[in-house]
Amino acid sequence: MSSFTVGDYLAERLVQIGIRHHFVVPGDYNLILLDKLSSHPKLTEVGCANELNCSMAAEGYARAKGVSACVVTYSVGAISAFNGTGSAYAENLPLILISGSPNTNDAGEFHLLHHTLGEHDFTYQYEMAKKITCCAVSIKRAVEAPRLIDRAIRAALIARKPAYIEIPTNLSGAACVRPGPPNAVTDPVPSDEGALAAAIDQAAQYLDGKKKPMILVGPKIRRAGAEKELLKLAEALGCSVAVQPAAKGFFPEDHPQFVGIFWGQVSTLAADSIVHWADAIICAGTAFTDYSTVGWTALPNIPHMVAEMDHVTFPGAHFSRVRLCDFLLKLAEIVTYNDSTMIEYRRLRPDPPIERFPNGEEALTRKEVSRRVQMLLTQETTLFVETGDSWFNGVQLRLPQGAGFEVEMQWGHIGWSIPASFGYALGKRDRKIVVMVGDGSFQVTAQEVSQMVRWNLPIIIFLMNNKGYTIEVEIHDGLYNRIKNWDYAKLVEAFNSTDGHALGLQAATVGELVVAIEKAQGNTEGPTLIECALHQDDCSRELITWGHFVAAANARPPTHS
Repeated sequence: MSSFTVGDYLAERLVQIGIRHHFVVPGDYNLILLDKLSSHPKLTEVGCANELNCSMAAEGYARAKGVSACVVTYSVGAISAFNGTGSAYAENLPLILISGSPNTNDAGEFHLLHHTLGEHDFTYQYEMAKKITCCAVSIKRAVEAPRLIDRAIRAALIARKPAYIEIPTNLSGAACVRPGPPNAVTDPVPSDEGALAAAIDQAAQYLDGKKKPMILVGPKIRRAGAEKELLKLAEALGCSVAVQPAAKGFFPEDHPQFVGIFWGQVSTLAADSIVHWADAIICAGTAFTDYSTVGWTALPNIPHMVAEMDHVTFPGAHFSRVRLCDFLLKLAEIVTYNDSTMIEYRRLRPDPPIERFPNGEEALTRKEVSRRVQMLLTQETTLFVETGDSWFNGVQLRLPQGAGFEVEMQWGHIGWSIPASFGYALGKRDRKIVVMVGDGSFQVTAQEVSQMVRWNLPIIIFLMNNKGYTIEVEIHDGLYNRIKNWDYAKLVEAFNSTDGHALGLQAATVGELVVAIEKAQGNTEGPTLIECALHQDDCSRELITWGHFVAAANARPPTHS
């Protein structure tokens, strides 16, 4: 009987926390580790085209399954994977980044090694990882592996942030004890009862005497697993509920208390009007950034309470170790029903726009693509919207009950949606995945479409081809925003080789788009990319407005010269 090893220990822990697919790029420092992971009967290895895509695919898988693993080689692999790890940190996703590293004997023997900086110090990658993870560990002896692996995994699950595990090539196969019960790494830290009670008392004081309360929902609400508790609070209070753009879909859009996306001057359904009319705002899992506040011009204009994933802040008070789900649930038990913001909102809510139905010969437009995407959205659909004008087109769409919406607004890495949607699709095979992506973004990570082909994933990709980085044009234009055009439809079909089922289609008119969508829906054995030919100036009014304010924020002169 073969002995249990460090690699086996890691594999078992990954399975215990719910991982069934691990994303990898092989390199000589991680090959033994990959053998150990792939030998676990409940783990499936997913090879990726490069380490950037690998980390972004793992980020998408974490969105689907709650946790993920990315396995790369030392230095040349991990430093590239740091990008997707940074995304996971910014987006509050527990991605476990695992890197092979040099033999433990090499440092002491002062060897110069490949895949390094050509120096004798091999700790630089570990030191770098500390900056972009909640916990980084470097295993030096097999006997330390259980303690360090458990520490990193538990930290990631508690903080909802990535962790880093570095395993030398000669330790992956070293003998190791078996892991104990999974609750040692999975059990959450409970709220402190005293802090929770005090926070609820403070919330009652904050709401006392307020006549126009409302709730503003942010992207951390889902990461904290508090969506059900949010709904209970909203219905107990009876007030209007707006969401930030990165939280679209986290509160049901068909709920009578939903009042739109609060995004300053580019808000939907007049959500900004009711936010600025309210005299009390319960911020649940919010994130106020230059992007979400339209260049710092759209912050709530009154003192507000902010309930984060593990603490609550009020004007003049702060309470740590208060879990968001516990706080919202307890608050729902003591609030008084007050629907004044809903009464006012019914007066402010704009009338539905009058839809225009173009004929089939008309040139394709951004609006028509969005209208057709809207028709594809069902309770079984998850929509990925890429950094750029797809953000603004996506937030305008109406999500039916059960539909998902994924966006990477904090990190904002162009190209994210292609590998992330691939990873997500592996985690949720029952979902219908639709992607809206620009041509510039697609060029960054296009190779991962080949993995969609490999895994027979029927993802539908709407590629908006306006021949450039449109979002950058609206922030600050220059020749650097013009890119080389590709034949995207042919490129996707090149990934088929002799055994793939990808479809590459082009649409320049409304009629061509209708036909392309019909073909895409009929292709259930692989991805379909529809290249939508758009005029270069065809972008949303919201992007133009947002771009002007963000550009102004970027251009502020130094406070100190």
